[in-house]
Amino acid sequence: KFYNPKLYKAAPKQELSKEDRIMVNNGGTAPPTEAPGGIAGTGISVSFVQIDSQVAPPPPPATAEAYKAKGGESGGVMAMMDLLVQDLQKEMTTAESEEKAGQGNYEQTMTDSAEKRAMDSKSLTDREGAKADMQAELEQSEGDKTSASKELMVLEQYMTALHAECDWLLQYFEVRKQARADEVD
Repeated sequence: KFYNPKLYKAAPKQELSKEDRIMVNNGGTAPPTEAPGGIAGTGISVSFVQIDSQVAPPPPPATAEAYKAKGGESGGVMAMMDLLVQDLQKEMTTAESEEKAGQGNYEQTMTDSAEKRAMDSKSLTDREGAKADMQAELEQSEGDKTSASKELMVLEQYMTALHAECDWLLQYFEVRKQARADEVD
């Protein structure tokens, strides 16, 4: 664990001057506190003080060899520029081929859409024609039904009259038979 709460040392309470209290009461900020110095919990203060400036510094550590220019081993800036140009040409070629493919797809989509619209239009026209034919057949059938129902009504009236006549004949058959027999005698 990196944090040890036992080593925490609270910041000393800061006494504000009269001017600072007025500023804080009016909505300002308090002046910053000084950072604690030293190593926490040890009482050792750290300061960066140069002790003796007359002592010569030690020699620098050994480094790599001295710089020498590379001959033809690397192309340098011009090679990088050529590489950038090649990359740009590749990207442009790729973009052109993608554009051509996209244009072809777009044209194919437009052709398909035009064909579909034509088919839908023809289908709509055919359906409207079929609907008109069915409407005409419906009106014809309704007319036929009306005339047939009138004929049926006339036939039913005829049957009712015939039935009533038959009922009368059956009801008075015996009476008429007797009357004829009486006339013959």
